[in-house]
Amino acid sequence: MNRLSILVFCVSVMAGSGCKSSYEKMRTSGDPVAILKAADRYYEEQDFNRARGLYEIVLTAFRGQPEAEEIYFRYANSHFALREYDLSNYLFKNFANTFSNSPQKEEAEFLSVLSLYKMAPGHRLDQSSTIKAIDGFQLFINTYPNSARVAECNQLIDACRSKLEQKSFESARLYFDMEHYQSCVRSLQNLLADFPETPNDREVRILMSRAAFQLAERSIFEKQKERYEEAAAIAEEFLRRYPTGKQRSEVKTLLQKIQRKLKSTNYDGYQDASAGN
Repeated sequence: MNRLSILVFCVSVMAGSGCKSSYEKMRTSGDPVAILKAADRYYEEQDFNRARGLYEIVLTAFRGQPEAEEIYFRYANSHFALREYDLSNYLFKNFANTFSNSPQKEEAEFLSVLSLYKMAPGHRLDQSSTIKAIDGFQLFINTYPNSARVAECNQLIDACRSKLEQKSFESARLYFDMEHYQSCVRSLQNLLADFPETPNDREVRILMSRAAFQLAERSIFEKQKERYEEAAAIAEEFLRRYPTGKQRSEVKTLLQKIQRKLKSTNYDGYQDASAGN
């Protein structure tokens, strides 16, 4: 490495160290007023990582003072901006409890629930955060019915419910693929009970018709009649709801097979003979 390269390298290191030491020097200055001023500047510049670090230092120093409320809110919001939603959920909730008369309490409660919503993973994973978010948004609506956030809360509730519905449907489809037809039928029935206005009603009912037929086909003789009758009712409901469409012929064929099976098999005679024994 020649002298020029060494000089450039040293200047770069010194420049980097200078930038870093400016923040570090403030962070370790022990001057709460100066640290708060720097934190506010970083916050306004949307340098939330540095703002968060400085706000954390002065939280205790300003406890019980007028500045404490804004410091805590900005500290929580810095975590939110950095997508540290588990912490922002906790901090905003704690803010609302601690500063119960704050004009920012409503916003803090909303952002606490929004943090839960953003924490929730994709629909294939555990949805406990999604369920908590639904409850949280509904509580917010009930608490602040005139809030400008109500419409947004309703939209987010719909998004959460859509995710839960998608998870339910995919779980049922997995049951079908694994040939666990009884679990598939029950899962789809629960889905329709939980989401009666689902936009996927047609897809749910066609899969339920297929699963109910397969369940009856594979049942022991003693359970066949009841399950064929249930499969027939499911197929008939599909045909009633959807008088047109490409899947109608498939369901009609299933229903015809079910009806032939019920007519050609002496289930009642078998039951009478069993009772006699």
